[in-house]
Amino acid sequence: MSPADPPLHPDACYLALKTRDARFDGAFYTGVTSTGIYCRPVCKVRTPRRENCRFFACAAQAESAGFRPCLRCRPELAPQALRWSVQDASAVLAQQAARLLDEPEAWTAEPPSVDALAKRLGISDRHLRRIFEQQLGVTPLQYLQTRRLLTAKQLLADTRLPVTEIALISGFGSVRRFNAAFAGHYGLSPGALRRERSATDATCEVRLGWRPPYDVDAMLGFFRTRAIEGLESVTERQLSRTLALDSGGRRWEGWLSARFDEAHCQLVLRVSDSLHGVLPLVIRRIRAAFDLDADPHAINARLHGSFPLGDGLRVPGSLSGYELAVRAVLGQQITVAAARTLAQRLVHRFGAPIVTPDPALRHLFPAPEVLAAAEGDALGQLGIVRQRQAAIVAIARAVAEGRVQLHPGADVPTTIAALKELPGIGDWTAQYVAMRALRWPDAFPAGDVALHKALGVQQARQPAREAEAASQAWKPWRSYAVVRAWSAGQLPPEAPTAPPPRGGATSGPAKPVPRWPAKEATAPGDPI
Repeated sequence: MSPADPPLHPDACYLALKTRDARFDGAFYTGVTSTGIYCRPVCKVRTPRRENCRFFACAAQAESAGFRPCLRCRPELAPQALRWSVQDASAVLAQQAARLLDEPEAWTAEPPSVDALAKRLGISDRHLRRIFEQQLGVTPLQYLQTRRLLTAKQLLADTRLPVTEIALISGFGSVRRFNAAFAGHYGLSPGALRRERSATDATCEVRLGWRPPYDVDAMLGFFRTRAIEGLESVTERQLSRTLALDSGGRRWEGWLSARFDEAHCQLVLRVSDSLHGVLPLVIRRIRAAFDLDADPHAINARLHGSFPLGDGLRVPGSLSGYELAVRAVLGQQITVAAARTLAQRLVHRFGAPIVTPDPALRHLFPAPEVLAAAEGDALGQLGIVRQRQAAIVAIARAVAEGRVQLHPGADVPTTIAALKELPGIGDWTAQYVAMRALRWPDAFPAGDVALHKALGVQQARQPAREAEAASQAWKPWRSYAVVRAWSAGQLPPEAPTAPPPRGGATSGPAKPVPRWPAKEATAPGDPI
């Protein structure tokens, strides 16, 4: 059974439940008819009898059937089942609709609704409801309600935020509506859930699950070699950094730390008090940055034959798509160390100072409005060449004016096209941003020279075309294939440059060394 491929097979689900197989965490949920509760496959309680189990593909289906979430395994901690499919149009449409409902940054201008969702997808609301119910078994509103309730449940259990604030940041229009929905679905008041935990747990840790295998060393090694002094710090099993984001018409600034708890397949997240008001958004960004929702079972089924040593590799993301795009431009055609030096100069010159408990975290990344107004001389004094200056200012202006959206809820083809229209942005950089910021699992920089060497097509007359043809077997997981190719042992430690895009600017490949160790490449072409 593939945990991402409907329909569910009850016998296979029950086998995964009995073994508490973490690979299927979030792929299905078990409703126990004798208790009225639904659980994750990894729940530690005694395994229920087979005849008492019903299996559901998502939490919304279980709650629609009348089951309440388990207070022990906590379904809100499970990684989401992100299904990128090449199946029929109805399945693709339903999954895209669910993905948009899961992305808070996709709804900055208006609250999510069926009418707004249908308009964004270019279909009627009636057709959306029909397709959504046919594919997922619940209505869009039921799916959205479950997502909001589980978000609120996690905040109630893991933070000390007031119930009123939790209701609002979880997406409910009023506390009264929140209390009614919570009591109707879970049979208890929000305050009762908090009182149950307050006596034994006074921490504000938020735990986020993933499905094994997960190469923690590779992920932290990637971020460690690119860490900007004053902005972020990477220790043995933890990443800490400052963060600023815009939400609800205001700017939020603070710090966070993310620590890997490999024994429990969880990431332990702590955030500053100043970011509690946007905690659901921070959680979504953390899940994307560390690729916690990846489905290794489905990915490895497609890629293991070509890349047998990369089953635990994930695609490193970013906490800010705008920041990633700027850092990708800074890293064009130079080494990781040189790009990091330029980024540090940029942060120290234009980034706002911030006070944190960690002396290593002192600056925020420059806001889009700041870099949009930066003059060429100011950027040139940092050692940034003229072509990169124009690209950085263009990206900052596009983001500040809302012409480009760089988050997982953005439309991928539209965003790639908009990026390539900016000066100094070629196909490689656009695909790289799509891979890491938009979280598109099928991004593929076909012109990447290091990728050509990994695939053995560098001597072909048209290596980009040959690479594109070879990649068809890896759809829809080509981003993961690229990461595995870059980290393959047959590649040299030096990374060759990617071909320049139109207009004369250049874009370079990511660092193609095994498992992204701390040792840095010496040839040009390593993006930061």
